[in-house]
Amino acid sequence: MEALALRLSQLDSQVEGAIRVIMFYDTLMRRRVDLPALARASAGLAECVAGIRLHGTGRVIRMSPDGREASASPPPASSTTPITLDEEEIGTVWLERPGPPGSLDLDELLLDRLAIAAAAVVERYGPARTTMADPALVELAISADSDEAARARALRLLGFAADLPLHVVAVRSQLPLDQVGGLICPARPVKAAPLADVGVILATTVDQARFPAGGVRAGGVRAGIGAAESPDRSWREARTALRFSTPRQPVVHYDSLGALALLAQVPNDAARDNADVAAIARIADSPGELETLDTYCSTGSLRRAADLLHLHHSSVARRLEQTGKTLGIDLTEPTGLLRARLALTAWRLLND
Repeated sequence: MEALALRLSQLDSQVEGAIRVIMFYDTLMRRRVDLPALARASAGLAECVAGIRLHGTGRVIRMSPDGREASASPPPASSTTPITLDEEEIGTVWLERPGPPGSLDLDELLLDRLAIAAAAVVERYGPARTTMADPALVELAISADSDEAARARALRLLGFAADLPLHVVAVRSQLPLDQVGGLICPARPVKAAPLADVGVILATTVDQARFPAGGVRAGGVRAGIGAAESPDRSWREARTALRFSTPRQPVVHYDSLGALALLAQVPNDAARDNADVAAIARIADSPGELETLDTYCSTGSLRRAADLLHLHHSSVARRLEQTGKTLGIDLTEPTGLLRARLALTAWRLLND
């Protein structure tokens, strides 16, 4: 190749420049550089700012000829070229050449080779465009046993840039996980994988209102959303929040639990031995009684509970009076209502 380049370079200086550009990018691709290194090398070759943008993640890399990130607001690009992978445009590369343009032919060739190299980097290191991911990678990203270097590499391979926010969601669903992921995080990086009996969704944004309604039995989902920035801690929070989900509240954000989250830390034996929890267990075989109590505890209002249950408020009042006697709790008192709600929640956690 070098001998051929030498012979061709004697024919025309433009040909020599073109061959040098091609050889330059061939070398970069052999060295398996990442996108920042690719942009940095291109800026040095072009002697102006070079940029790379990936549509899927919104990631933008701009490097100046001195090898540093370009900090000034970008001027209009002097020339651009799309990055194409498998006949799909996945991003754009450009030059920000100030003043009169240089050799347009060489700029076009440089951008063509930069776009090809960027596509190769994305194909090699970037994520598959499907929402479903390798469960081993997802587990590595959220496991408390992973070191930070391994976690960062797993997230990079999944397609999450270091500067992107990350939300972890624990899901039980009859719908495919990729469908749920696409609904709650449209047009942004999102990955999903099954782990044991729980699905995991990693997403840069979570639109809680877009979860399919109805709960698992109705073909929807039950989900818990973690709040922490650290993926491993957020995963723990998401699983805890999932345990608090109910048919009436199928999606729970960990932040919304507040002090209720402490109930998840109560040992099972201690919860079973509690008199109020044991009383809830005794009425569990009566779905109507349990539903009435749950609705009343959720609303704190007799009339609101009656509306949701499609019953007359006097019928609900009679049910609650009987339930209160069974539980040994005065449900008309604030303290009694609090006891019933805590006992009902603790009972659910035991049976999760």
